[in-house]
Amino acid sequence: MVFAPATLMVAVSGSALLFLALLGAVSARAGGAPLLAAIMRVSFWGALAMALTAGVGALFGVAAG
Repeated sequence: MVFAPATLMVAVSGSALLFLALLGAVSARAGGAPLLAAIMRVSFWGALAMALTAGVGALFGVAAG
């Protein structure tokens, strides 16, 4: 395996947040909304969703790590 599971989890989460921020910026530009507010909103809710998903996975014993 190229990456250890913990490293892979960090890389996937980080890249997902990066692309969520990018999509927030694109949507703000397309809709004429404030750029920073859109980036923060999409990134925050995406990070929260990932954290809750990881928490539920840990609760049921199916989380990686």
